[in-house]
Formats: sequence, structure tokens, C-alpha cells
Amino acid sequence: MSKVAVVFWSATGNTEAMANAVAEGARGKGANVAVIAASDFSAANVGDYDAIAFGCPAMGAEVLEETEFDPMFTSVETSLGGKKIGIFGSYGWGDGQWMRDWKDRCDSAGAALVNDGVMANNAPDDAALEECKALGEALA
Repeated sequence: MSKVAVVFWSATGNTEAMANAVAEGARGKGANVAVIAASDFSAANVGDYDAIAFGCPAMGAEVLEETEFDPMFTSVETSLGGKKIGIFGSYGWGDGQWMRDWKDRCDSAGAALVNDGVMANNAPDDAALEECKALGEALA
């Protein structure tokens, strides 16, 4: 049974809803899933999981949340080489530049991304939630 971590930060609940859908998809494929707040995850945890989904909304000028999520992600980035990961999050403005920048960071770290990232404009609609479930299935 694969072990999947769903690590996220959410202010409004939109990214949390996406995280729950990712977890549901992975569980549906038989994975042992842990849903973890970004502040409770570190590089020391990366080796505990076969795959990791990271969720963070776009903040400010289309950047990752800077107080908890980005520092955590920066600390684990060098541990992601060869690791099966997925990224997701919601946004309320812009065109998804934060997701493209984030994908580039994952590629530079040598992570094995299962897709180009799942984005939802504000609250995730049914299609975005289905994409999140598919992400979870791909990680399981």
C-alpha cells in the first residue's frame, strides 16, 4: 500500500477542499493518506511517503503563501529529487503564473511531477474537484 501525504495551506477553505478531494482520490486507489497542514511538515517527513501532493493558493502578486507554505516548501525542495509529487491550489486573480513558477521549481528539484498542477478559480467547482481526485489517484 502506498503512503501519500497531502500537505496544504488554506486561508479561505478553497485549497482545503481541493486537498480533501486529492486525499479522497488517493484513498479510492487504496493508498494510506495523511492530510497535513504545511506548518506541520518538514524535510524530515519527505522520506516517510511514497508520494506527496502540495496545495497552496496564489497570494499577492501570484506567489506561494509566504509565512508558512513557502518556507516549508523551500526547506523540502532539495529532498524532492525523484519523488512522485503533485501540486494544486486556488487563485482569485491573474492567469496562473504562480503555478507555472511552482512547477518550474519542482522540475529544477528533480521531482517526478504527475501533472502540470491543478488550479481552481476561487472555490473549486465540480470539474476542479474531479481533477483533484484524479491527481490523488495518480499519486496512489
